[in-house]
Amino acid sequence: MSEMEPNGAQGQPASGYRVLARKYRPRDFTDLMVGQEPMVRTLTNAFETGRIAQAYMLTGVRGVGKTTTARILARALNYKTAEIDRPTIDLKIPGEHCQAIMEGRHVDVIEMDAASHTGIDDIREIIEQVRYRPVSARYKVYIIDEVHMLSTQAFNGLLKTLEEPPEHVKFIFATTEIRKVPITVLSRCQRFDLRRISASDLVGLFTVIASKEGIPVEQEALAMIARAAEGSARDGLSLMDQAIAHGGGRIETEAVRGMLGLADRARIVDLFEHVVKGDAAAALQEFASQYEAGASPLVVLTDLADFTHLVTRFKYVPDAAKDPSLSEVERVRGAEFGQTLAVSTLSRIWQMLLKGISETEGAARPAGAAEMVLIRLAHAASLPSPEEAARRALELAGGQASGPGPSRPLPSGNGGGNPQMISQSQAIAGGQPMTTPAARPQGQPMARLQTVEGSRPSAETVGRTVERQEPSVEIRSLQDMVDLCTGKDAVLKAKIRNFLKLVRLEPGRLDVALAEGAPATLLNELSAKLREWTGIYWAVSLSKDEGQPTLVAQEAAQHGARLVDAKSDPDVAAILARFPGAKVTDVRIRVIEEDEGEEAEIQPPAIAESEEGDILPGDDILF
Repeated sequence: MSEMEPNGAQGQPASGYRVLARKYRPRDFTDLMVGQEPMVRTLTNAFETGRIAQAYMLTGVRGVGKTTTARILARALNYKTAEIDRPTIDLKIPGEHCQAIMEGRHVDVIEMDAASHTGIDDIREIIEQVRYRPVSARYKVYIIDEVHMLSTQAFNGLLKTLEEPPEHVKFIFATTEIRKVPITVLSRCQRFDLRRISASDLVGLFTVIASKEGIPVEQEALAMIARAAEGSARDGLSLMDQAIAHGGGRIETEAVRGMLGLADRARIVDLFEHVVKGDAAAALQEFASQYEAGASPLVVLTDLADFTHLVTRFKYVPDAAKDPSLSEVERVRGAEFGQTLAVSTLSRIWQMLLKGISETEGAARPAGAAEMVLIRLAHAASLPSPEEAARRALELAGGQASGPGPSRPLPSGNGGGNPQMISQSQAIAGGQPMTTPAARPQGQPMARLQTVEGSRPSAETVGRTVERQEPSVEIRSLQDMVDLCTGKDAVLKAKIRNFLKLVRLEPGRLDVALAEGAPATLLNELSAKLREWTGIYWAVSLSKDEGQPTLVAQEAAQHGARLVDAKSDPDVAAILARFPGAKVTDVRIRVIEEDEGEEAEIQPPAIAESEEGDILPGDDILF
């Protein structure tokens, strides 16, 4: 950016104020080197070798320079001076068409906003115009901004012209939603992804512009603006304009912090320290002070998450401390935390903050929601990590298996034994304390396993392996569950029959798929009822497999099969032929029962008869 000149220096009127984003808009490829080096290198080589594409697709987030790049590219394509009359990327000397192109008023460079020209009629107009040669420039260039807004018909109408345009026509597209552009269009374009501009590059850009404008600045204030811009030069320059007005011609840290509603980065680090130490009272007091100073609760939590991410990066990328957008406090104290905190702790803080930020966004009282997040974070700091909890559980289990023996008592918070805090392993061993890891330093929290009143095992169970509890009622199929519901819960019975599709069933575990229209609470309701009726815990889970048909579907299929089988019987077929209009409505299977070894008499099937005793045409026959 050292060669960037204000646009007003090239023929712009001196009267009237122009915002920084327009005044210092890049005018050639040298200015575009800020953050977009790969694209500039590709275009440079293409122009030098004469491999100029027929269409270009520029994509990236807002404010990274898509429209500006399109104009510079159009300027390069139509570059002409007294000495040079060919496409080139060396644009230091303004050419005949440069000024008009950069101001968007050249007759042969047509800019169209696809957001307001989305239809096929607008594309037809372009198709009609491409046949005519440019008026004064070398190429007729069409710049279509936000091209993803075009309709499907408009894209289809453009395809043929885009694939085989006249040699005097070039297309340049710009979009923020590249995924919404049809692949048929993308395949006909040379694509450039404009990257987000890094915070360090933005700080350098803002420093150069402030120097040109003669504005006194504080580097930390520029770093705040660069972070708030999130990779967009235009957003950053707009914030810089606002900061100059807010500070009365100066860019100062406190003024920018108040303008953006940011928290003091040093105080964010203090808040982080209180949280990782588990000091909830100090964390709440620090948050209240920042809130009273004007910091948004959501911004405080977001900055806390950013610092957590920074500390984690320091553990693996020590060179990250060289980032000029970081304050001295963030560099020094962030590196210290990176050396002392475990990755598991930082990961837990990060996950809890992500959930807390979403809760705060939708809360009616954001400040209260943020305080609850800080309390949870401080409380979690005193809990053992999952790895440590698993290790202690294994140690306790190992001590239980070895039986009672010489050991030392478990340490309490004050360094002595606490008769009210007896671990379950002590209870199983007849009240004798088990061997445990060395006591933690004074004042450090410690996880304990405590027996619940009434749950102490009897003498008969001491030293005996606990076997899996068997259900009081055996369940082998969904039909068994339906039978179990009979007389207890008719609604649940109907839900099982209509919506459950069995995937896997074993004692204590049920995997099912759900039919369309199944209630959302069905699985939880079924788990609770099975536990109540069988006496064991049931894990009822939703499977991705298709599963068996529901009981209702199975019964319907069986009924249909019986009807088909009955109609194919010769006797039934003869009856249906003898009585036109008669039909089989149901088939019932009669069960042969045995009573003390004697076979029960099988009653003949019931047949519908008329009042006179004869079957009439149209009567239903029940088999």
